[in-house]
Amino acid sequence: MKLALVGIGKIAVDQHIPSIAASDQWELAATLSRHGTLDGIDSYTDFDTLLNTHPDIAMVSLCLPPVPRFEYAAKALKAGRHVMLEKPPGATLAECHALTKLAQDNGLSLYATWHSREADKVAVAKAWLADKTLLSLKVTWKEDVRRWHPNQDWIWEPGGMGVFDPGINALSIVTEILPVDIHLRDATLMVPENRQTPIAANLAFYHPRGAEVSATFDWRQVGDQIWTIEAVTDQGTLTLLDGGARIMVDGREDALVDNNPLSGEYPRLYANMAALIACGGIDMDLRPMVHVSDALALGRRVAVDPFHD
Repeated sequence: MKLALVGIGKIAVDQHIPSIAASDQWELAATLSRHGTLDGIDSYTDFDTLLNTHPDIAMVSLCLPPVPRFEYAAKALKAGRHVMLEKPPGATLAECHALTKLAQDNGLSLYATWHSREADKVAVAKAWLADKTLLSLKVTWKEDVRRWHPNQDWIWEPGGMGVFDPGINALSIVTEILPVDIHLRDATLMVPENRQTPIAANLAFYHPRGAEVSATFDWRQVGDQIWTIEAVTDQGTLTLLDGGARIMVDGREDALVDNNPLSGEYPRLYANMAALIACGGIDMDLRPMVHVSDALALGRRVAVDPFHD
């Protein structure tokens, strides 16, 4: 199937384009960007022109920042194209619900992707936790914003989410591996004096069976980057490391094996999208985004030192 890639920024170059090139299900037919182009691929700066010129494009993959994304997604759906959304699926929950209805009304597939759910050991962790009683779960997500988001000013603006841009990856894993739903009960947000969005956050969640669930996100980490989820249960302790790429059970690594032969988060996302289209499905799990929205609504804000890139 032919697709168009909208937004040729860092995530598109690093992840989407190589995954599409390696897929035998997808062909990159066109791109849309104000600045970026790809050799040998039709490039556009106007979305209407792209859609009108390429009626054979079946799917549009959107890699734009969340705030402008709704307009493009809605236009693609109205033009009869399936839509794949980079995380988070939108700037607000309401617009995500609107896109879901638009896709349903037009008989199209819509996919809110959560790439961290496709990390190698996430499915293994989910299966291991399924029959155990959770006692506590602790997320520690600490990285250097200057390393991962250099000169990306949009991420500090309203709708950009700040530290929740990586933090939502952790929340996407947590909502996938836990057999019961949780909800936020308390949050503290550290916001630089010169920015609109948090640089760090501490979250506490309600678990229906009494487990202690918490998360710490911090963009000020230097040195080793930390992306871990530790789940203590009545039958042992499971730890996901490196964002779900590695797993330990009671301190022993690779105690569990993943039987999924497809390697890589983004190749799996594109395979999922092809499967959704084949069955006429929609996958818009908004639970990770609900937790972020709740934190931004409920969280107590603490002013911290200004941030300069």
